[in-house]
Amino acid sequence: MSSPTEGPANTGSFVTEEALQRLKKRHAAEARFKLYGQLAIGIAIVALVALLVSIFGQASSAFSRHVLSYDLNIEASYVDPEGTRDPDAIARNVSGFNLMLQDQLADEFLADDADRNDQRELYGVFTRLAVLPIARATADAPETIGSEQIFNVALADDIDLFLKGGVSARKSVEIGTVAAGEGSTEDGVTLTLASQDDAEKLSAALTELTRTDVDDAPAVALIKAGNTWYRMESSEGRNLSLTYLAGPRVLPAEGAEMEALVLAQSQENRTVTDRQIAWTKILQTQGRVKSVLNTSLFTNSDSTYPELAGTAAAIIGSLLTMLVTALLAIPVGIFAAVYLEEFAPKNRLTALIEVNINNLAAVPSIVFGLLGAAVFINFMGLPRSVPLVGGLVLGLLVLPTVIIASRAALTAVPPSIRTAALGVGASKTQSVFHHVLPLAAPGIMTGAIIGMARALGETAPLLLIGMVAFVAEVPDGPMDESTVLPVLIYKWSTGAERAWEPQTAAAIIVLLVFLVLMNLIAIILRRRFERRW
Repeated sequence: MSSPTEGPANTGSFVTEEALQRLKKRHAAEARFKLYGQLAIGIAIVALVALLVSIFGQASSAFSRHVLSYDLNIEASYVDPEGTRDPDAIARNVSGFNLMLQDQLADEFLADDADRNDQRELYGVFTRLAVLPIARATADAPETIGSEQIFNVALADDIDLFLKGGVSARKSVEIGTVAAGEGSTEDGVTLTLASQDDAEKLSAALTELTRTDVDDAPAVALIKAGNTWYRMESSEGRNLSLTYLAGPRVLPAEGAEMEALVLAQSQENRTVTDRQIAWTKILQTQGRVKSVLNTSLFTNSDSTYPELAGTAAAIIGSLLTMLVTALLAIPVGIFAAVYLEEFAPKNRLTALIEVNINNLAAVPSIVFGLLGAAVFINFMGLPRSVPLVGGLVLGLLVLPTVIIASRAALTAVPPSIRTAALGVGASKTQSVFHHVLPLAAPGIMTGAIIGMARALGETAPLLLIGMVAFVAEVPDGPMDESTVLPVLIYKWSTGAERAWEPQTAAAIIVLLVFLVLMNLIAIILRRRFERRW
């Protein structure tokens, strides 16, 4: 038997060694539990930060875009050949505006004998629908036809991606001045560098960017001499053999500044050609390529071109869908919870209903999509891909959640509130609606908003009712064809072009902002209406 040990002096008590060991074990277990809790919180925070950094890192480039600032002479022969000055006809004449911009670019950059491949390369600097803002602006002000106007035209997504540092690894090298030059832009040019050090700098950059992981694929050097761009075919000492790409068709003068843009990939392995890069660099030098805030991400509807695509239709579609969802799920869920908790008799039927409500809350969301397609579309004949059907499906999805959260809030109200109300002569209905329900309102509203936030992030049930359709116009009402943000994110994430990656991340951020706002509203409402007793 263990001997007693004298306890603290102020207590005068005695404890055994065995009791002390048990106490130490309890303290050690408590310390371990605190450590495990801190580790769990740390892991959750790290995971959340990593997720946000990844999303924001990918989306950063989507919030800006490069545009071509162009002085366009709005010629009537292109935009209004019939001379009607009809705004609707002018706005629809996209091909005329497109041809007008193409011809003005061709006059500036292409020779008279340029073939179709040359034209296709040049016209690929911007997309065909990039002239839509010009067409709309001219339709709004037909009096501008015949005058010169300044417009910003969105560059093609591949050009924009290149200007943001994508497409290919690269390095810019200052290589001194031209010592001598010979040849012609038609047959080839040979330029001599002013010093051997410049030649070695260029050679070092080419060696650095040569891709050893792809059969030693050599790097490519684009040379700017004066205002003219060339592609380097070979080099021998200080002598460079070049092929003309863009700019003035004259030999650079002696002493002209030279620089090299070394690219890790040849043009056969990237989406932007050497001449497109040269044209873009010339436009940049002229100050006609600008980086602007990508407001079209929030003002445009979906598009087949990443640089023109936006989330406006999906945002409005999500709001309309959530409105229908709220009108169905919140009142029905609250009244069902009030009846089951306060008025329904406790028998087998109500027990069965409660069990089924709890089970429905765990049913996969895609099952509700199948239900909506079968009942609302096939049986009731409602149109596909409209917010009304989407809202009804999501309303059924979150209804069990709203009921469960509302019942929990009602249960949390102390029974003394009900007893006191009945004691002063209130009826059962008055005690519930005048006393219990107001006290349970913060919890009910919190549960309802969290349920709505879950509905906002659902994709699977909406895919089954056709809300994955391409929507080019912002919906005006719940019966117009529409899509929602989660479905748009899914659609963009499956796009083949690399420019869809930052667009998808930007759309995710828009969705996260909606979810954060909804949860913030839930917290504010709870604190605003919460009562303590």
